[in-house]
Amino acid sequence: SMFSWLSLGMEKLIACPYKRPNALCRLICFPWAGGGTSPLAQWGRLFSSSTEVYSVRFPGRESRLKEPFAEDMASLVTEITTALLKELQEKPFAFFGHSFGSYISFAVALQLKEKHGLEPFHLFVSGAHAPNSEALLPIKSIPIRDTADEDILKYIAVLGGTPSELLQSEDMKKHLIQTFREDLRVLQTFSFEKAERKTPLSCDITCFNGSEDKPYDLAAWPELTSGDTSCYELPGGHFYLLEPSNEIFLTKHITRCIENAGL
Repeated sequence: SMFSWLSLGMEKLIACPYKRPNALCRLICFPWAGGGTSPLAQWGRLFSSSTEVYSVRFPGRESRLKEPFAEDMASLVTEITTALLKELQEKPFAFFGHSFGSYISFAVALQLKEKHGLEPFHLFVSGAHAPNSEALLPIKSIPIRDTADEDILKYIAVLGGTPSELLQSEDMKKHLIQTFREDLRVLQTFSFEKAERKTPLSCDITCFNGSEDKPYDLAAWPELTSGDTSCYELPGGHFYLLEPSNEIFLTKHITRCIENAGL
């Protein structure tokens, strides 16, 4: 039946180890390129019972290993919005995305708003440029097809979000390189042109970044929402958010924003 297919889509797409059926709202987390659901799904333990945490599982990894990777950004976004629509209509939700996940979270928010009149009450983004920034152009020109595995590995190492034990086994290493490559390819198909005079979102947006990470162009975020935008820098590199002290800061700050939203 249609219903079981929808809930199956949901099961496939979402990791939620800390189920909170009576939560007031949901925080939907979008992982980074090459990333799985676990680190952000574990945030569930740091939130009170009023917030349920979902972590989105992209195709081609974890329990979706046998599935082909996403064709492009548009199809990935459509898959996510379709699978989550019923849940998102039930109660208020916020988004958190890191790096690649920031761009996906923004694209999903945009589609929800344009096609379904739904919007996160808060968008938390991390380790990424504003989606309407020129700074994204160099990413689009990386010749992924021709980039050697070694160079992809170097890039992954510079980003530092990969536990070294993943790189010990040849199979794991191969899979990580392929996943990262495919995620980057999807990101290159992301195109966002802000329509003249039209502000796409109305939610508040908060940007987080690591102080040792490369600087991101965040200046264009305020053009994308009629809500407030704010930025916080936390100690650390691109994966500052995996440090326990930063996790606590982030989850406390997000909790405060949820409380201020007066749900």
